[in-house]
Amino acid sequence: MILLDLIEDALDDGFALTEALDGARDHAEHMLGVPSTYGVLVEAEAAALIVQAAGLEAGSPFGLAVAQGLASVGRLPVDQQRHCVRAASSRYAIIAPSFSPHSR
Repeated sequence: MILLDLIEDALDDGFALTEALDGARDHAEHMLGVPSTYGVLVEAEAAALIVQAAGLEAGSPFGLAVAQGLASVGRLPVDQQRHCVRAASSRYAIIAPSFSPHSR
């Protein structure tokens, strides 16, 4: 959800959706505690969630459908792109695994 929030903020700052995704990947290590080599995994999951929130088929986070979906979402007006990112964040809040400090 933090990454999706970063993407939404970047859209507010005038970045294109793909630029926002790429830039957010760079923050994964510091903001999410994810090693930088795995930032692309976080980016791929966020991209797939955004595509699905737009009502498009995403398939694998690394598949062609996500790339095509992102291109479609990227052609929408910024307000609609922002809506897709918010919807992805809401969807993730529902499906995200919850972690308890006692589950280790």
